[in-house]
Amino acid sequence: MKKLPLMCFILLLLLDFSKANANDNIKVNVNRQNTKVDITSAQAIPSEGRLYLIFSPSAEQEPRFYSAWPTSNVDPLFAKDIGGFNVNETHSFTDTVIGFPHKKMAQIPSKKWYVQAIYDTDFLDSRINSPLNFYSNIVELDLDDDSDIALTLNLEKQIAKESLPEEDQFLKFDKVPSQLLSDFWQNQMFLRVGVILPKTYYDNPSHKFPVVFDIGGYHARYTRAKNLYENDAFKAFWFSDDAPQMVMIFLDGEAPLGDSYQIDSQNNGPYGEANMLELLPYLTQKYKLVDDGNSRFTTGCSTGGWASLALQLFYPEQFNGAWSFSADGVDFKYFQLVDIYSDNNAFINEHGNERPSYRAKDGEIIFSIQREIMMENVIGREDSFAFSGGQWGGWNAVFGPKKENAQPSLIWDSVTGEIDKEVAKAWENYDLRLYTQNNWATLGPKLAGKLHIWMGDMDNFYLNNAMNLYQNMLEKQDEPESDAIFTWQRGVGHCDYKKVPMLKKTLSQMQKRLSKSIN
Repeated sequence: MKKLPLMCFILLLLLDFSKANANDNIKVNVNRQNTKVDITSAQAIPSEGRLYLIFSPSAEQEPRFYSAWPTSNVDPLFAKDIGGFNVNETHSFTDTVIGFPHKKMAQIPSKKWYVQAIYDTDFLDSRINSPLNFYSNIVELDLDDDSDIALTLNLEKQIAKESLPEEDQFLKFDKVPSQLLSDFWQNQMFLRVGVILPKTYYDNPSHKFPVVFDIGGYHARYTRAKNLYENDAFKAFWFSDDAPQMVMIFLDGEAPLGDSYQIDSQNNGPYGEANMLELLPYLTQKYKLVDDGNSRFTTGCSTGGWASLALQLFYPEQFNGAWSFSADGVDFKYFQLVDIYSDNNAFINEHGNERPSYRAKDGEIIFSIQREIMMENVIGREDSFAFSGGQWGGWNAVFGPKKENAQPSLIWDSVTGEIDKEVAKAWENYDLRLYTQNNWATLGPKLAGKLHIWMGDMDNFYLNNAMNLYQNMLEKQDEPESDAIFTWQRGVGHCDYKKVPMLKKTLSQMQKRLSKSIN
């Protein structure tokens, strides 16, 4: 890809494009001279954390359940780091506090708002709404052009402590302590799973079952097992005589810095080893699983598409096939539309335009990488996407090295988008195309018959480009030749398929693969 010839030209473009978002063009209301929201707490909260203030135009759900999706109608969010609360102490939000999509509260449009605050103190949980976090009541604000924003919110409520969902005869949940992750984080850490058992599970106490590990999209929780289990179409299939008799394990997507991607990383810790050395033996014993790689399979879409493929590549003999759908970027020459190795800037391309992050299936751009990063900068402590728990912060944590101060290195500057080439070089360890290519002589024979990849050619996040490079690489291998199966869907977007019919097809293919391996 061609580059802009002069770095100064790039910086000038950044200054222009930083003003490109429509919401930034809303002028500060000159009548709002004393914009201020006070947050108080009647009880002491000694822990440091990040304090959030959210404005929502709807009363359908509490504003604290913020949708981190930076479309044109995203809710206004403001945040800052604080050291805690003394009894009856007040922390104030004024126009100096960072916000998104409006940089200042005085830019918030005149209308009716529902306003709420939440204080996140659990840095081992990447969600804003972590268990035991404190949050406020909701206050209605009728804002017109002549009024100031003057509110007081009290942190008078607390999120309940964690509890596992209610189980059923064929639906189970587990919270398994991990010594490996606990040692890494110097805190007690757990791995969580949801489990759906097959129809014949209780028929023979000594019978052992093959297993499929389902990995969800970004930050998908293990509790999604309950949603699938309660789906009528799934139940009709799962308890029919035609359903494969397999155990389904739903891995959890929560880690301190976002999604773990189920692999080892310098910043999140040894999630891959914890899965293989701690979780897998536990599940094998408790749920009567066949203790053999030929009877284990992985599948998932989006983040799950990348992670299911990565587990098959990094532990090739521990799994007998990966069914990967709409996988996140498998070649960092196309990290969405950024070539982290050759491009100088993630936000602005060689043509001087903002790089899109998300598009409609007809190609219409919905939001840019820069806009998404600006949102994550507000969510993340230290005003950095590195700690947002969002998609870009999650990728940055999983793929990047750790700095000497134990914080994640940034792949690019959080404000300008300038790419750090030294960090980009370290990302090569997680470039699946490079990993597969460089290890093909020994890896290729272990992957025979195991790779099944599905992708829409109009993936909303431009992930099809990287998968094209991955397929091209595999098709060039001849010692041995690759037999990976690629299914491309024309005009189809990200994870754009019907869940239950695709699951039925996938499980049927896994059953055939299992039968072939056994015979």
